[in-house]
Amino acid sequence: MSAIAGIYNYGSDRPVDCAHLSGMIDTLAHRGGDGHGIWCEGAIGLGHRMLWTTPESLLEQLPMTRGRLTITADARIDNREELIETLDLRHYPAEKLTDSDLILAAYQRWGEACPEKLLGDFAFAIWDAQQQTLFCARDIFGVRPFYYCTVGRVFRFASEIKALFCCPEVPRQLNEAKIGEYLEVCLADKCNTFYQHIWRLPPAHSLTVKAAGLQLRTYWTPDPRTDLRLKSPQDYADAFLEVFTEAVRCRLRSAFPLGSTLSGGLDSSSIVCLARLLLAQQQSPPLKTFSAIFDATPECDERPFINAVLRQGGLEPTFVDASALSPLTELERVLWHQDEPFCTPNLYIHWGLYTAAQQQGVRVFLDGYLGDNVVYHGWSYREDLAHSLRWIKLAQVIQGTVQRSPHVSFWSLFWDYAWNGGIRPRIPEPVLRFRRWLLGYPEPTRRLRATTNPEFAQRIGLCDRLQALEKQSTFPGLRPSRQKHYLNLVSGDIPIGLEVANKASAAFGIESRFPFTDRRVVQLCLAIPSEQRLENGLSRMFLRRAMVNLLPPEVCWRDSKGDLSSNFDRGLRELEGDRLEQVLVKEVEQFQPYVNLPALHRAYEAYKSRPSGGEIPSVWLVLSLALWLNFANHLSQNAHSDRISRLG
Repeated sequence: MSAIAGIYNYGSDRPVDCAHLSGMIDTLAHRGGDGHGIWCEGAIGLGHRMLWTTPESLLEQLPMTRGRLTITADARIDNREELIETLDLRHYPAEKLTDSDLILAAYQRWGEACPEKLLGDFAFAIWDAQQQTLFCARDIFGVRPFYYCTVGRVFRFASEIKALFCCPEVPRQLNEAKIGEYLEVCLADKCNTFYQHIWRLPPAHSLTVKAAGLQLRTYWTPDPRTDLRLKSPQDYADAFLEVFTEAVRCRLRSAFPLGSTLSGGLDSSSIVCLARLLLAQQQSPPLKTFSAIFDATPECDERPFINAVLRQGGLEPTFVDASALSPLTELERVLWHQDEPFCTPNLYIHWGLYTAAQQQGVRVFLDGYLGDNVVYHGWSYREDLAHSLRWIKLAQVIQGTVQRSPHVSFWSLFWDYAWNGGIRPRIPEPVLRFRRWLLGYPEPTRRLRATTNPEFAQRIGLCDRLQALEKQSTFPGLRPSRQKHYLNLVSGDIPIGLEVANKASAAFGIESRFPFTDRRVVQLCLAIPSEQRLENGLSRMFLRRAMVNLLPPEVCWRDSKGDLSSNFDRGLRELEGDRLEQVLVKEVEQFQPYVNLPALHRAYEAYKSRPSGGEIPSVWLVLSLALWLNFANHLSQNAHSDRISRLG
């Protein structure tokens, strides 16, 4: 993890203002304290902040020029051996080839198709002096951030939004459409931000900037049509273990101490157990693990599962009592680093883990994020059975679920899947419409949350916008489970969550790495049939089979999942009660145009009297928006005052 920035006057030959570029790089100093550089030539300028993590990064100096090409990059390339072979770079010592060297060589060979050939996490920009183009690209899930602005035919980009505001021409005008989407928990738009003139480069996209303008291109999308067929369930498990082991191995490349989250869940435990094995084989120092515990809210505590992994040895554990932390821990610092409101309620827990990791010198931090999205749980296998009218098999699968969850009614669940998955899709829409009229059911429409201001929603056309965004593209002929898995992988909340994690870890000089985002793992998991996920009411079966010899049995076969909501509720009520009252009741000026205040106050009062009820999402959304609006307004006023003082 490093930082990149740049300015390109693509509409003229006017030289770049190097002072502005220098200011951008200074603002990103927290992302890289091991060096910085600026390169300017006429209308183009590139900048970089370096954080050393891999052994090769110690040799890297960016921006870097090779002939007609100049690059700045925030990248870790994982298929190094393959690229060195394919690009005929074997005559160079591999340990001296940096990841930027490989990206430049890939661009020289494949041009703008080069991102398709790269595995890993990256955001980079290459200036091609011969073509007079700036070529930018971002990895498939958006692990590394990339924001840009094109005001006045000047293209500016940076790893974080705050750096763009170092250029006085970049306006801080709020994007009300994004505010509306946020209040409705719609994260489908992967391009826009909370500022009108600032955009994010979407994951799996490249962007070419030339005098004629900007061209955005998708270079990869998961293919849901591939169907993997192997002989036995164990074969699927073995195939997954082989690919997942490589994904973890690639992410262990570090010249500094390695850490990992260990929650006791399947995802983080699988990563930790594999990393422990690989590090032992390499005779490397043991992995440092960081686990949240909950002394004050024992119902959230996962120590029995965490300790089961630790008892296998070969790890250096650290525990952080998350019940002593507020969900608004170090609020101003968090808001400064995030640049936008964050709807991630458990960010404060990771903030505590990163704090502990930094104190132990960790620079690389493994994380099980996206395990659910990529491996997928398998519950929609029941929809496949209903869709294909396999009623006996559906009954058997549902019986397995009921045996693990006695409170679930067999016939209620069976009818739900039979009707929604098998019968209803075969009934013509006019007949369904007549049925709704006959039973007095309303027509299905997109309804707004009660806390969204209806006048604001009408003014910006929010309902129409949400319906357009939520109309997801589908592949005809796919089984329901494959369709849902695919839509899960291309969901807009994935890059948002990864950006939040990236900026949070960057605050501590730490690079987060996510083995489940590996393209090879994603492609394999999407191709595995749904029946390999669900067995006897237990989900994610091929992952469990793959890890059976590495995970403790109580972790491998657990059928529960940690629920941290009560600790979040307690933290807000007991540690932040006064602040909630101040922000949501007394200081409403900033968010009043966007929020239905009577509905908010009803939700807030209900939350205070019944904190475990359903009001907390609405309260948290408005609270996080209000806190960010106050903070952003404060920053804007300070920036305005600074400009006036400079003019004076």
